[in-house]
Amino acid sequence: MDTPIKIRLFIGLWVLMAFALVENAAAQVDNSPDRNTITKKGTTAAQFLKIGVGSRAISLGGSYVALANDLSALYWNPSGLAGMQGSAVQLARTDYLAGINYNFAAFGTNLGASGTIAASLIFLDSGSMQVRTAQQPEGTGEEFDVQNLALQVSYGRALTDKFKIGGTLKFIQETIWHSSASAIAFDIGLLFTTPYDRLRLGAVMANFGPKMQISGRDILFSEDPSPTAEGNVEIVNAEYLTEEHPLPLIFRLGLSWDAISTADHTIILMTDAAHPNDNSEYVNFGAEYDFRNLLALRIGYRNLFEKDGEEGLTFGAGLNLTIDRTLKIGFDYAYADFGRLDETHWLTLNLTF
Repeated sequence: MDTPIKIRLFIGLWVLMAFALVENAAAQVDNSPDRNTITKKGTTAAQFLKIGVGSRAISLGGSYVALANDLSALYWNPSGLAGMQGSAVQLARTDYLAGINYNFAAFGTNLGASGTIAASLIFLDSGSMQVRTAQQPEGTGEEFDVQNLALQVSYGRALTDKFKIGGTLKFIQETIWHSSASAIAFDIGLLFTTPYDRLRLGAVMANFGPKMQISGRDILFSEDPSPTAEGNVEIVNAEYLTEEHPLPLIFRLGLSWDAISTADHTIILMTDAAHPNDNSEYVNFGAEYDFRNLLALRIGYRNLFEKDGEEGLTFGAGLNLTIDRTLKIGFDYAYADFGRLDETHWLTLNLTF
């Protein structure tokens, strides 16, 4: 395929995703006078898919769609995997809000002209909590926890030196005590390096898949349909009817620009615009200063213009060390402010070989 045709294909897909974003936004409101205030907040399942991964991306305010070039691209934009060289491992952890443990592990390898393939695991654990009921509000003596996971397989390939495309297939599962819900979903991402002064464009649609419905023995119960009557069936086994909830589908469009690029100093500016199906639209901003690919300082601001949001300032740093000609190790840290909900600290280890 000729390069101009591929460029037109990218622009067409980019516009198509933008059009889908607008159409999806229109579908979220009704004809009531107060329609502009409807955000459908809290109406989707698998909310852990909205947290994000990778300290570098978090410290940049999540504005990573047009920059993603490490293994966290599995989450932000799988087309960014196409720029990876050799093989890599990424391990990330944060003690999230309310004592929640949130972890990410990924491995990827470049297959040469065939592209890059990678796999990852996102795992969230709430820790133990007491089982409370209306009859025993102080606790029954039992404990339960919430565990969510996403197993992802991604592929990215450069169709030209300017145009990359990628996709992710993921298995999603939410478990609460003895009940669970699961689904299969996919992401698709595009990345285009323009001829205009080191400017990149990125687009991604994430978490496209069916609705999730909780099931398991926790929703089973036995009931006497007529406790005052005699001679009828005394015990009827039944289960609560649980609703189906959609996945947190999100569209992201991003820009990144290498404002300064020399042998010693690099400054990258970036921004993303996001449209989720369960909240209002928002914008992320980020900036990174890198010294000789050794030390990086980062700052960002996320979820600007989101209604009633608590997320805001982010910042962090990165250190890259060369062990030998084939092995490099990197450490990244990020701080993310959640306003009244406290702050979070993110740590990421990168190995490339």
